[in-house]
Amino acid sequence: MKNKYSSLFLGVLFDAIGMLSFTIPGIGEFTDIVWAPIASFLIYKMYKGTEGKIGGLITFVDEILPGLDVIPTFTLMWIYKFIIQKESIDVS
Repeated sequence: MKNKYSSLFLGVLFDAIGMLSFTIPGIGEFTDIVWAPIASFLIYKMYKGTEGKIGGLITFVDEILPGLDVIPTFTLMWIYKFIIQKESIDVS
């Protein structure tokens, strides 16, 4: 994505969608079966290369396992990409 803030907005939106399964008791965890591969694909497309592949794998596991939906993987990936990784590059 060209604009890091649009990437952040989409990440927060996708994290919110992933957390929606908690709003439907009993049925919500079954929606994760559909959302997990979609979320994995989305993060893979948002962050190219190795970061996207690792992010996709982590997102899939996060979404498919019950109870882990509270982890905001898209937002954490944005923080890694635009804050942590940028700082490590600036230090060098």
